[in-house]
Amino acid sequence: MATIKRYPWISHFLGSPTGYVVHLQKGAVRHQGVGQAFWFRPASSVLSEVPVDDQELPTLFHAITRDHQDVSVQANVTYRFVDPVSVASRLDFALQQAGPATSGGKEQVTTIIGQLCQSHAIDHIATTTLAQSLEHGVSELRNLLTEALSADTRLVSTGIEILGVQVLAVRPESEVERALQTPVREQLQAEADRAVYERRAVAVERERTISENEMASQIELASRREHLVAQEGANARREAEEQAAAGLIQANAEAERRGIGATAEANRIRLVGEAEAAREAAAMEAYRGMDQATLLALAVREAAGSLPNIGNLTVTPDLLSGALAGLIREPGAAATGGK
Repeated sequence: MATIKRYPWISHFLGSPTGYVVHLQKGAVRHQGVGQAFWFRPASSVLSEVPVDDQELPTLFHAITRDHQDVSVQANVTYRFVDPVSVASRLDFALQQAGPATSGGKEQVTTIIGQLCQSHAIDHIATTTLAQSLEHGVSELRNLLTEALSADTRLVSTGIEILGVQVLAVRPESEVERALQTPVREQLQAEADRAVYERRAVAVERERTISENEMASQIELASRREHLVAQEGANARREAEEQAAAGLIQANAEAERRGIGATAEANRIRLVGEAEAAREAAAMEAYRGMDQATLLALAVREAAGSLPNIGNLTVTPDLLSGALAGLIREPGAAATGGK
């Protein structure tokens, strides 16, 4: 931004790197260019500063399509002042006494470019339908406005160069836009619902597969359990049969052993009986020729072997006399009987 320092009867101007200054004194150009610094008399000087950097001009306007639909066009125009002297001579970029330039020049440029953009865009949109404007309007308007503004004689003669035009949006009214968005939204919602249904179907299919796998596993486990029970029953039955066979064999062996033992015992008893009988017979045969006293003595001896032990024996005179008397009588009696 240029600065002006005022002194009595004279002032000093210091320009900026983006401002092209034109110093006119009594109608003649005394100084011009970028970044100028000079002294001047305010009473006889006119200063104009034209920006030489790129300028951005956003614009927004409405147009009517062929099917009587209102659309809004949002665009941005980039331009530059390539001939600052011509611009300063045709537009108001004069510096005030305080220093900064007036805004009249920029407002004039904004009005000129905005009206040109609106005029060409309205003419073009009036030949298209709403669907065509929304589908191809951005690219067509960008090319159209770039060519029209670049070739406009007023801008060229003024020293304004159009660097580029960007059409940002072509939009219908809000109600129409919502109505146009409804089918797409419905389609997107339908796609979303379809995706949800497919996801649910996949989940159900997976659950069914899992259930079938679990059921198959349970059936397999039940079958294996059945085989296990059958095998255990067969094993138990076989074990019982083996135990029964073993018991039978043991019982037979025990019976045979007992039979053998009984036979042996019977044979032993028989042999012992026969031996006892033979001994008794032999004894009786031996006793047959003995006298009564001898037999009595043997009987007493046999009985004495069966009696309990006698610690002390008291022989009285009566007992002794009786036994002696019997002994004395026995021989006599034996003799008498012999006779």
